[in-house]
Amino acid sequence: MTFSAGQLRDQLAALEWRAAPPTRYVVAFSGGLDSTVLAHALVRIDAGIPIVAAYVDHGLHEESVAWGTHCEAFANATGIDFLYRRVTVQLESGKGPEASAREARYTALHSELQHGDWLLSAHHREDQAETLLLNLIRGSGPAGLSGIGAIRRFGPGWLARPLLDTDRASLAEYARAHDLEWVEDPSNTDRRFDRNFLRHEILPRLKSRWPDIASRLQRSASHAGEAASLLADLAGIDLENLGGRPERLPVDGLLALPRGRQKNLLRFALRLCGLSTPTALQLDRILTEVLHARADAQPLVSWPGASVRRYRNGLYLLPEVLADTPDAAPITGDQVALGTGLGVLRFDRGAPSGLAPALFERGLRIAVREGGEEIKLPDQSYTRKLKKLLQEEGIVPWMRDRLPLVYAGDRLVAVGDLWISKDAAAEPGVAVRWTDRPALH
Repeated sequence: MTFSAGQLRDQLAALEWRAAPPTRYVVAFSGGLDSTVLAHALVRIDAGIPIVAAYVDHGLHEESVAWGTHCEAFANATGIDFLYRRVTVQLESGKGPEASAREARYTALHSELQHGDWLLSAHHREDQAETLLLNLIRGSGPAGLSGIGAIRRFGPGWLARPLLDTDRASLAEYARAHDLEWVEDPSNTDRRFDRNFLRHEILPRLKSRWPDIASRLQRSASHAGEAASLLADLAGIDLENLGGRPERLPVDGLLALPRGRQKNLLRFALRLCGLSTPTALQLDRILTEVLHARADAQPLVSWPGASVRRYRNGLYLLPEVLADTPDAAPITGDQVALGTGLGVLRFDRGAPSGLAPALFERGLRIAVREGGEEIKLPDQSYTRKLKKLLQEEGIVPWMRDRLPLVYAGDRLVAVGDLWISKDAAAEPGVAVRWTDRPALH
């Protein structure tokens, strides 16, 4: 099947029913054949939607800067915007150079997306076949065997792959027909990488026996995708029955489920929290060491990108590392970023109740616990030890020293969005809201 701009337009239209219409198209642009064809065809559609070619320089090859220059020249020649980002690939992460580079690339692209953007990736039919085989070799379940998805939420926008039904030969034919130039990354022929080994050694042999092997694997991926969707539906039902909080799962409710559904729910909840998925071994450790630990224990299983802790009857899904709350500092605006995994403390003026506005005029500061803090609650006539309040409230131990404390001079006036001091409250007032915070109890 030949490829054309009209075919791309039809593929994008077919994806729109699953997502909000795009405000911008941001093409993950490497300068290679696939992304060059995607960007060129997108311009020819002339849909009236702004297009950005985003080049991420991994710095892993001496020609990477020159490739970026080529990409910028292409963008200028076609009249689209160009974005260049240089990233540092954490090769010592233990994930391998391919996975580490991919993670750095998508992290950079994620940070550049605006609300409603569609990030377009040029993955095609052979990429899908390679991904399915790789995941099969790795022992992946239905989600992994469903391969590359056509569209999904990605940060404030969507990640779409409109070329999954197009083979690479058709893309090459399109490029030659339009006299396109592209760069060739020599690492794409390095057979030390698993994907390249499959691409150059295994898939050609399979194709010699079964010429339509890529289409067959695409159908298998589609079937696995349907199974994965049903498993996600089941996990959604289980999550709702257990309270609907993916960041904190009740231990007793999990123990009442069969082991297979425990695993299914944990994977689903981790995805909802935006956390990385554990290996099969790590998942088994969660079910044995954490889920069955004593109620007074505080077990922990962590892996790159996520961790799971237990406290009392709660199983908590968290980032791998929680930042420490920033050191004592004046509050100069309407919000304070608290660090990785801790969210943002916001101050909303004009609320029905909250901190007295006059306190902000005199100056407030944020700090963390040092010990001995006291606060008088609105419904009480005496001060309480903060340590005792946190214990009574059941605040998880790892968050007690990370709670953002708001001070007016030496007086504690607010503890996160949990409590406001009686002598600092006002109606109307400035509400304290802690957004994107981890579970506290």
